[in-house]
Amino acid sequence: MTPLELRERLASGAELALLDVREQGVHTQGHPFFAASLPLSRLEVMVLDLVPRYSAPLVLLDGGGEGLAERAAAKLGQLGYTDVQMLDGGCTAWQATGGELFSGVNVPCKAFGEFIEHRYETPRIPPAELKRLKDSGRKLVILDSRPWEEYHRMNIPGGIDAPGAELVYRVHDLAGPDTLVVVNCAGRTRSIIGCQSLRNAGLKDVVALKDGTMGWELAGFECERGAERVAPAPTPEGRKKARAAADQVAKRFGVKFASFSKTMSWRAESTRTLYLLDVRTRAEFEAGRIPGSVHAPGGQLVQATDEFVGVRNARIVLVDPERVRSVMTASWLNQMGWDEVYVLEPEGAFGLGDITLARGPRAPRIPVYPDWPVVRASELSRGGATVIDLSTSLRFRRKHIPGAWWAVRARLAQAREKIGAVKEVVLTSEDSLIARFAAPEAAALWPEAQVKVLEGGNAAWLDAGLPAETGLAKATTSLDDVWYKPYDHEHEKDYEKHAKAYLDWEVALVDQIKRDPAIRFRAYD
Repeated sequence: MTPLELRERLASGAELALLDVREQGVHTQGHPFFAASLPLSRLEVMVLDLVPRYSAPLVLLDGGGEGLAERAAAKLGQLGYTDVQMLDGGCTAWQATGGELFSGVNVPCKAFGEFIEHRYETPRIPPAELKRLKDSGRKLVILDSRPWEEYHRMNIPGGIDAPGAELVYRVHDLAGPDTLVVVNCAGRTRSIIGCQSLRNAGLKDVVALKDGTMGWELAGFECERGAERVAPAPTPEGRKKARAAADQVAKRFGVKFASFSKTMSWRAESTRTLYLLDVRTRAEFEAGRIPGSVHAPGGQLVQATDEFVGVRNARIVLVDPERVRSVMTASWLNQMGWDEVYVLEPEGAFGLGDITLARGPRAPRIPVYPDWPVVRASELSRGGATVIDLSTSLRFRRKHIPGAWWAVRARLAQAREKIGAVKEVVLTSEDSLIARFAAPEAAALWPEAQVKVLEGGNAAWLDAGLPAETGLAKATTSLDDVWYKPYDHEHEKDYEKHAKAYLDWEVALVDQIKRDPAIRFRAYD
């Protein structure tokens, strides 16, 4: 497919999955606005959830002339995808023909956050002003709109975790009419969307913390670490207020609803893609969910839509029996430009009709992996084998099997050049899945060696209490496999530089999207 043909397809309103098969870290260096990241190295463990319909039209891209798109197309064909094309010339041709390239991750969502701040003039408070108000005794509540793991790592002192779509659901028991509500995230997007969500729901005294925890630290203040405060489930009165607020939001932003029977009929269609996304908390999702639904907590779905939904113009049905979190999420997806977003109408005692619910953690959908010889951690600990770790560079740097080499699966040929000929190779990864899919590829590169997979991967090694190393002394390729957040970089002294660069990048997106005529967000008066 030529760049011109791709532009026409993107503008047509038809379903299309534009997938960048380079490593995520390379993807962040520059890609078309609507391209979702599907690294060749992790293709099998991501694609079935990202693109659930095998006949959906896919367009793959790489940098141009790298051969990655061709390799990905072959794998997708083997998995059963029937409509796979490649962007001729990749990102190089896209840019050469006038296409804009965007750096960073989750670009459509980040750009949308900046658009919303400008369009609605979302109020914000500088860190120094928040510190002054806290010290003065002003009645306020700080709500952290990030998932628990991010909040627990670092948060504004005194902040309470209330991720994304939970804000409108839980705020009414936390803030009275004379309480200032301050919403923060790590940077900007979730602060802006969270603050504007509460304002759209009728709260007046709400502000976003300018630049989130990054801005707080850049202003010279310390974050709290290891906090465990979580916004409680709403009281009956709080739920009543939340539902009333959601009803008003649904009317204002044109939220559409679908019955359970209609949703199931859509699921049976072979010519349209359906995403059934449960936007509740993980605990609620695992306590009882519609079989086949995917957990996509509302705040993260708005923050990183391209990580959950790979097919543009697909149907999306959002699940939340309380109908608050689903309505708030749908209101934002509508404004982002998604046309067919629906809230599932609650039915029955549970709210999901007369069906048998699935319970417990949901594993990602993955294809059958090759049957391959394995080695247990206790056996590997005796030594003698060359260990190649295919986990991310971030995870490898933090903890890995002593003496292991770090490699990127899509670049195993580079690892072969670096490591040379050996008698026994043991592949490992976070949970062994990537290693299992990579085993035949490694065997082709090391024909003289026995190639095995560590059963259970690095998790099994660590669970056995075996020793581990840190660092990246034995890397076989460049460290561009994943995107490094500002606080992920190895040298803490670089945090300020990376944090400032990240915040500048977010702010600049609002001007960059003006140069791409295909980008259309919506605003409601």
